[in-house]
Amino acid sequence: MFDSAMAFLQSLQGFPAYALLLALLFSCGIGAPINEDILLLAAAALTLKGVMEPVPLMVVAWFGLVLGDALVFHWGHRFGARLLRHRYFARVVPEARLASMRDTMRRFGPAYIFVVRFMPGVRTPLFFAAGSLKMPYRHLFIFDGVAALVELPLLVYGVRYVGGRWEEILALVQRFQGVLAPVFLLLVLGIWLLSRRRARCKQEPAP
Repeated sequence: MFDSAMAFLQSLQGFPAYALLLALLFSCGIGAPINEDILLLAAAALTLKGVMEPVPLMVVAWFGLVLGDALVFHWGHRFGARLLRHRYFARVVPEARLASMRDTMRRFGPAYIFVVRFMPGVRTPLFFAAGSLKMPYRHLFIFDGVAALVELPLLVYGVRYVGGRWEEILALVQRFQGVLAPVFLLLVLGIWLLSRRRARCKQEPAP
């Protein structure tokens, strides 16, 4: 599915290309079997071929990412675990995982939504869990929107910087993506524990 979508995207120019990218990113956000990160890398590489321009690409990608995340968040906010009784949604967000996802969101708070944007493979269930906790919508748009503003320029201009070597990077991402999320999670957890320890040390009176 991904290969055929990219081949079709590469055959387009102008508005149809941006419209298709928007639709693909939105569908990624709501659980379509397309790898969002690889799609973004490949789309960024198309700016090297003149299919799209960097700034319009980032604008369209921002809306596609945030709108897809917002819909999943809304489903969680409005329906919660009831929605998971449907066969399709039970596959995207298994009900057994929802409790642990909720605990994670409670532990780290709304700002954790910023981190979720950089976590491939678990974005959808975590956004659903955040919505099911009745977090305000503004938290999603602020933290997820800012994270996308950070992610997209780094990705697009990073691909443009490496130029013809982007395919090597894409191959590495496809090969090691299964370990990227756990490594990133451990890194975030380590930073959080270190910050908690430093805060505790500052609160303790000096001997």
